[in-house]
Amino acid sequence: MEHAAVPGMTPEEKLSQWIRVYSDDILRICFLYLSDRMQAEDALQDTWIKAWRHMGEYERKNILNDKAWLMRIAINTCRDYRRTAWFRHIDKRRALEELPPRLNQTAEDDRSLSLAVMELPDRYKQVVLLYYFQGMTQRETAEALGLSPAAVLRRLRSAEALLKEALTGGEEA
Repeated sequence: MEHAAVPGMTPEEKLSQWIRVYSDDILRICFLYLSDRMQAEDALQDTWIKAWRHMGEYERKNILNDKAWLMRIAINTCRDYRRTAWFRHIDKRRALEELPPRLNQTAEDDRSLSLAVMELPDRYKQVVLLYYFQGMTQRETAEALGLSPAAVLRRLRSAEALLKEALTGGEEA
């Protein structure tokens, strides 16, 4: 369900609404992308700061999909965080345990899948997180990542093949 900002809302009201509606989704994406709770919380805050700073661009471009726009900011923020040397020292197996219960709604059976997704190269992880974990459409995922829908589909297929290999060793399930 889309939660577009109501016309006539002030920028402060829009940001407040976005924080209420999208914070959990963005925090979950940041956490799965970064594999660290504190870094994910920092990335969430940076996402809101960047959204605030770019509110004028949002208005000028008449963006119709708030969630896709915000997810793009969050993914780019996480990408910046991942460029630091700090990320070489993260234990991704422990990371899932740090996720707050309200955000960690994966069954124990899905733990290995989540860990496998966290190990994917960024280009594939991004589409998987948005398409499968956030339930965004192929078009919304493309919009959020600045890709064509066809590129999203290709990346999803490649990611699925990598995940199958990682989870089954290439054997048929």
